[in-house]
Amino acid sequence: MLSAFVNSFKIQELRQRILFTFGVIFLCRLLSNIPIAGVDFGMINAYIRQTGTGGGFLDIFNLFSGGAVKNCAVGALGIMPYISASIIIQLMTAVVPFLEKLAREGESGRAKITQYTRYLTVLLCAFQGFLIARALETGNLYFPAAVVQIPGLGFDLLTMMTLVTGTLLMMWLGEQITERGIGNGISMIITINIISRLPTATAAMISMFKPVDGVIRHSPFMAVAMLIMILAVIAGVVAVTQAQQKVPVQYAKRVVGRKVYGGQHTFMPLRVNYAGVMPIIFAQAILMFPAKIFNMMPWAAAKRIGSALSYGTGFYMALFALMILFFSYFWVATQFNPVQIADDLKKYGGYIPGIRPGKSTAEFLDRTMTRITLAGAVFLTIIAVLPTVISKQFNIPFLVASFFGGTSLLIMVGVMLDTMRQIESHLLMRHYDGFLKKGKLKSGRR
Repeated sequence: MLSAFVNSFKIQELRQRILFTFGVIFLCRLLSNIPIAGVDFGMINAYIRQTGTGGGFLDIFNLFSGGAVKNCAVGALGIMPYISASIIIQLMTAVVPFLEKLAREGESGRAKITQYTRYLTVLLCAFQGFLIARALETGNLYFPAAVVQIPGLGFDLLTMMTLVTGTLLMMWLGEQITERGIGNGISMIITINIISRLPTATAAMISMFKPVDGVIRHSPFMAVAMLIMILAVIAGVVAVTQAQQKVPVQYAKRVVGRKVYGGQHTFMPLRVNYAGVMPIIFAQAILMFPAKIFNMMPWAAAKRIGSALSYGTGFYMALFALMILFFSYFWVATQFNPVQIADDLKKYGGYIPGIRPGKSTAEFLDRTMTRITLAGAVFLTIIAVLPTVISKQFNIPFLVASFFGGTSLLIMVGVMLDTMRQIESHLLMRHYDGFLKKGKLKSGRR
């Protein structure tokens, strides 16, 4: 593996792509540390030193932004508004005929959909930027008191423009990584933001085992158990991310003139974790608001419901798990089209051995995908609730527990595997060994 990294810098094109990616990542991290004009950064730093993270939704958002939310930085919104807009447009494409027609028009249609996604990103950024500005003025974000030096409409507009510009700049930088660097740029930015919190999480983990007033809060055996657990969780995430059901496909022979086409035997890979991290994101986004809404109501019953829906409660975790299971199937139902796949196979002379082409093939693919999705959904549920359970049951800071599972670990593993695949493809094209001598990384593409 070390020789593969060395060989990566021997290829001029690959070396330029890697160095370009590092340069863009540096700019993105810079945006996460430049504070918004008009906030008292000294007060912010003093408060951060006195408090830790408790695992609320703002802490999760702060993790994805690389600490930019607590820094009140230009890149506080990060790339998440663009991700949200992309998910909304993608889901609307499956149900809105106009967008579905655009998606089938090829490159021009995709360019139009990308344009709509960017417009929606600006609207989401403006709305979220206004909420952050008001929260900073009233002390309802992370901080117990207002940290704005001169509050008012001017600060609101300046903050909105700053945060919108920061997100759009990050979005553009991510597209540059995709085009001229290595890996998917948008996913790479999120991954780097998460990894940037790793030193802080490591320091917090080390402090757990230091004696306080002569009393050791956590046993040294827990450190060994945590190390074994994180290695096991990472291995499990990699295994399930790579797992796929191979459906055999046979293409019939066709004679065109003097040439014979087809007769090939291949397979169709159906991914076990087809939905990826999307079900967790959907569930977190929906459960973000009900507790606050019920707590704002004047009735005692509503406040009890709001308390039950608070982050980390047993009822919340049960509802969270059920929503992940639901959205796993929802994502497969909207994105996986067995009828279209069956029609394409029939059009090109392909068939699944033992299954009649057409409707029977579509039913077989739908039944197979439903079964393997259950395994992927259960896996996602376990990974999603693991950080909260560890944090609550063992009194571990959420920042430390977040690296034992959840959305952050799934994103990091997925992005790293995809980046390694791209680097390995460059190495193999130049007749270099890849990262693994015995077998290659499985492609995530179908």
